Amino acid sequence: MSGGALRAPAARMRRSLAIDVFLGAAAGAAATYLMDLATTAIQERQPKDVTKREKKVRRGKTAVEKAEEKFGINGQVLHWTLGVSAGVIYATLRHAFPSMRYGSGLAYGTGFWLAMDETAPTLLGLSPSPREFPWQTHARGLAGHLVLGGTIETVFDVADVVSDH
Repeated sequence: MSGGALRAPAARMRRSLAIDVFLGAAAGAAATYLMDLATTAIQERQPKDVTKREKKVRRGKTAVEKAEEKFGINGQVLHWTLGVSAGVIYATLRHAFPSMRYGSGLAYGTGFWLAMDETAPTLLGLSPSPREFPWQTHARGLAGHLVLGGTIETVFDVADVVSDH
């Protein structure tokens, strides 16, 4: 490889776990912000009948609003804590498995979507079954979590390149 090319994962300098966790928390916060921008933009452009169907399925309250009532946790605090935690978990995994590289964030985002959008809310009694929602709801959630995972991975990919120089 020439001087500016990316090195193989085995050649990477290892950062401390503490630095990776800090980096993961920051990446998770940035990724949550970008995910929110993406999903809001998609939702604002979706057909009105989809929005009406979603509201009907939710019976007037989102999973976050129901979590506030059921657990007494501010919905925004919960949302941002999950996003930052997503970054920290990714950081810990990537630190433990240095071969995690290109595309791992998209796979991670997909897994996080399956867990946090498609499974946990129903199991916790915060949302009806995913089968009750229109396909656009799932597509928007997946798109948002791909942004989340891709952003977190990109932060680490850039940090790897910077730390290699």
